[in-house]
Amino acid sequence: MLERRPAEHFVCTRCGARYPLSAPVWRCTCGGLLAIAYTPRFDRRQITRLGPTLWRYRDALPLPKDVDAVSLGEGYTPLLHGRVAGVPVYLKQDHLFPTGSFKDRGAAVLISQAAALGVRRVVEDSSGNAGSAIAAYAARAGIACDVYVPDGASPEKLAQIRAYGARVHPVAGGRSAAAAAALQAVEATEPPGPAYYASHVWNPFFLHGTKTFAFELWEQLNWKAPDTVVLPVGNGSLLLGAALGFEELVAAGMISAPPRLVAVQAEACAPLATAFDQDEGLPAAVGVQPTLAEGIAVPEPVRGAQVLAAVRRTGGQVISVTEEEIAAALRAWWRVGYALEPTAAAALAGLSRYAAQGARPREVIVSAITGHGLKAMGHVAALLD
Repeated sequence: MLERRPAEHFVCTRCGARYPLSAPVWRCTCGGLLAIAYTPRFDRRQITRLGPTLWRYRDALPLPKDVDAVSLGEGYTPLLHGRVAGVPVYLKQDHLFPTGSFKDRGAAVLISQAAALGVRRVVEDSSGNAGSAIAAYAARAGIACDVYVPDGASPEKLAQIRAYGARVHPVAGGRSAAAAAALQAVEATEPPGPAYYASHVWNPFFLHGTKTFAFELWEQLNWKAPDTVVLPVGNGSLLLGAALGFEELVAAGMISAPPRLVAVQAEACAPLATAFDQDEGLPAAVGVQPTLAEGIAVPEPVRGAQVLAAVRRTGGQVISVTEEEIAAALRAWWRVGYALEPTAAAALAGLSRYAAQGARPREVIVSAITGHGLKAMGHVAALLD
C-alpha cells in the first residue's frame, strides 16, 4: 500500500475535479490541466544532512514515502558567479545533469511516480532533451519507452534517446505533430496497447521535479530567494517549476516573496513574448521560422497561459531574442569555458538584454545553462567556426 500524506490529490485547474494520486492520470476528463494539491515540508537541518542531490528535498515532493526514488544521482548543480554587461549574475549549471539537461529534474520525479504505480510502458514527445531524460530514467526503472520527435530534431539527441533503449518515432510536421502522435499512441487500443503519458508538458509530476531548481537556489543563496530569475521558455516546464517551488517556499514561511520571473523566447517562435507585449492572457498565434533554439520552438505551448500568469504575478517580463543574439551568446560563453547548447544560449542572450536595460543596485540575478553543448555539436561547431 502506497503511503501518502492526507488530502493529497490531483485537482483540475479548469473544472476543479479531483483524482487520487494513485490513479495513472495526466489530464482531466474535461481536457483541463491537472495540478497536485498537497503540503510540502521543509526542515533545513534535515535537508543539509542529506546527500547533494535533488532528493534532499524529498519531504517537499508528492511521492509515496515507501517507494524508492528512481535516481542517477541528479541535482544540486553548481551555482557560479560571473558578470554580464557589467552586472553581477549567478549561473546555475543544469547542463551538468546525467543526461545533459535540466529535464532530468522532472524525469526523475515523474518516472519515480510511474514506477510506484507499476507502469510498464511510457510515451513522451519531445524535440530531444525531455525525450533523452525520460528515456534514461525509464531505462533505470526497467520501463519500456517510446519517444515521438519532430523529424528535424538534433541527430545527437536522437542517438542519445536510442542509446537508452527507447524507441524513437520521427514525425513530420514539427512539435505539434509529434505531440499529436504521442497522444494517439497513449490512447491506442491495438498492441502494444495503452501507455502512461510521461509528458513533460501535461504530467504535473514533471513540474514537481523542476521545482527543485527553486529549492536549490534558496539553499545555495544562504536560504534566501534571488531577486530575479531569467529562464528560457518553450513549454515552460522550468519556469513553471521554479514558480511553483518559490510559491511553496513562501507558503511555508521560508521566504517572504518569490523572485521576479523573466522568460526568454526566440524571436523566430515567440507566442508568449507576443502575447505579453499585447497584454494578452493566452499565447498568440504566430508563424514559426527556423531557429537555433530548437528546444524552445513551441508555437502552441499547452501551459502558455500559466507561464504568462506566473510572469505577471511576479512583476516579470517576457523577452524575445534574435538569431544573431543567440549565436553571439553561444560563441561568447563557449570562449570562456561554458559548454552550452544553442537553446541555453538563448537564455543567456536574454540575460544580457535584461542586464543591459538596467539592473537595480545589488539586484541578485540568476539564470541557468539548461542544456549541454555536446548534445548539439553539429550546430555548435558550425556557429563557432
